[in-house]
Amino acid sequence: MSEASTSVQRAFETDGSFERIDGSTWDYTTTAFDGRVTVDPSERRDPESGTGADSVTEATTFTATVTLPTLSAVTDEHVADVVEDGWLETFELRVEDVSGVTRRSRDLDPSVRRSGSEIVVEVSLTDANTARGVADAAAFVDFVEGTYVQGIIPGYDYTEPVTSIRSKARQHGNDGA
Repeated sequence: MSEASTSVQRAFETDGSFERIDGSTWDYTTTAFDGRVTVDPSERRDPESGTGADSVTEATTFTATVTLPTLSAVTDEHVADVVEDGWLETFELRVEDVSGVTRRSRDLDPSVRRSGSEIVVEVSLTDANTARGVADAAAFVDFVEGTYVQGIIPGYDYTEPVTSIRSKARQHGNDGA
């Protein structure tokens, strides 16, 4: 993939939640899970620009990918297949509601797939405004993490990173933050 433009680099640096991995990929550093955003600058039709020749603008496609553990990967005991499958199905349905978290109204269609003991959630969004594109990609990663945490089933003994996430939530709840 090509080197990201200066405006894209500046947008990631200004956001402050990302560390650059290579010329077109950034690691999102504020969640417990692996969130990455890859950029692909190109000339595209941007719906906000209207129609005709003037609607072709320089835009950037941001592909946000979040890798999370399956429920059984973060518990000390066995999780029945029916529970794991039902949990994943519910998670997928919740992730579909992502469109409302972005700064720009978007019709996002995230994909969710299971790969062994991991779940990979991915979405692509295109924006001519690089700062807004970066912010929307970050909002997607945060939304996926929050959706995952909402789905934690009580009654299991969890391992990392779920124990840390739950501990931080309790601390923030107890101090009124």
